[in-house]
Amino acid sequence: MKITIFGSGYVGLVTGACLAEVGNKVVCVDVDPAKIALLNSGGIPIYEPGLSEMLQRNREAGRLQFTVDPKTGVDFAQLQFIAVGTPPDEDGSADLRHVLEVAETIARHMTDFKIVVDKSTVPVGTGDKVRRRLRGILDQRGADLGFDVVSNPEFLKEGAAIGDFMKPDRVVVGTENPHTIETMRRLYAPFNRNHERLLFMDIRSAELTKYAANAMLATKISFMNELSNLSEILGADIEKVRVGIGADPRIGFQFIYPGCGYGGSCFPKDVQALEKTALDVGYQPALLHAVESVNNRQKTLMFNKISDFFDGDLTNKTIALWGLAFKPNTDDMRAASSRTLMEALWETGARVRAFDPVAHGEARRIYGDRPDLHICSHADEALEGADVLAVVTEWIEFRSPDFTEIRNKLRFPAIFDGRNLYEPKAVTAAGLIHYSIGRRPAQPN
Repeated sequence: MKITIFGSGYVGLVTGACLAEVGNKVVCVDVDPAKIALLNSGGIPIYEPGLSEMLQRNREAGRLQFTVDPKTGVDFAQLQFIAVGTPPDEDGSADLRHVLEVAETIARHMTDFKIVVDKSTVPVGTGDKVRRRLRGILDQRGADLGFDVVSNPEFLKEGAAIGDFMKPDRVVVGTENPHTIETMRRLYAPFNRNHERLLFMDIRSAELTKYAANAMLATKISFMNELSNLSEILGADIEKVRVGIGADPRIGFQFIYPGCGYGGSCFPKDVQALEKTALDVGYQPALLHAVESVNNRQKTLMFNKISDFFDGDLTNKTIALWGLAFKPNTDDMRAASSRTLMEALWETGARVRAFDPVAHGEARRIYGDRPDLHICSHADEALEGADVLAVVTEWIEFRSPDFTEIRNKLRFPAIFDGRNLYEPKAVTAAGLIHYSIGRRPAQPN
């Protein structure tokens, strides 16, 4: 099949690469000439395990092209995917400007029937807006051309996106048009061989499914973080509580890990957008508001623990920071807990020596050169001259460090473990105080 994808960001590139991987021919369109030049030269603007190799393989095979010319994209295929960003507005609502601009672009250039597939994460009712924009531009042109609009939300985890696309849990498709249903069945047939994964529904239900899924996962995280704070006050161990409740199959173990808050491009934005959608129709979403409120508070927890350790005086203190990305296996720092921590430390006169396996470039892009931030090339370097260590991203290479070496390098014997990576006894045996989430500090003997 031939497919055009507007938007060569995270969703667009993963979608394009995976669809090309199974034999389709794909054209990716983007308005950023520098990004397209990078992709055409074999580069990649984001980090995602396995994606660079897949893009290169399919580009060399002639199944994947990149262009800035929208007409080329519109002429190329009947299936026109919209995979552009929907950043949050100041009021928390999703900004649909880019989505509607793509719809307008398709309508201005199309000369035959098109199926416009909305892959972007969008509020309920966006399909209707896309349809109106398409019809409005076609009417202006006096073009009597047919089209259909589909909602096909993505459910990709950063760091595992290729596996999620190639072996999906489910593929949600919002359309009630029999012809479009058959077209989408053909498109996703290579990913649907083991058992039926396609879920067809109306467009509005498909749009809400995406927001509902992310809001549910964010709710589990915030609930566990709320419980962790209570656990610490009561003298319980949240890790033992986690195992105790996760053993119940009705609850399960996924997304019940306490920590220093969730981040990324999806959960914060989507919870806010769903809350705004509810408010717009006169419904007060108390739980959604609480989920976001708990998460915002949780992101300040690491700073508060470090500040309390130094009796509120962080002037000229140096904090070693392991982890910058909001989660492992990505360089994405959007709404990352590391940013909340670093910015709070800087406001109080502290310095940061940070290491992340892949997000160092993103950190430099965001913060530039500043005297109170040193980006290190490896984890041990971050410890040099540091007063204490804070861990905020659960990269696998941080899981089994030499605690004795850490103790010898730090000026003060303390680790602030924002993801509960370490067993308290292992930390304290090296002479370090272990501060974690949902447990009281563990002191050396």
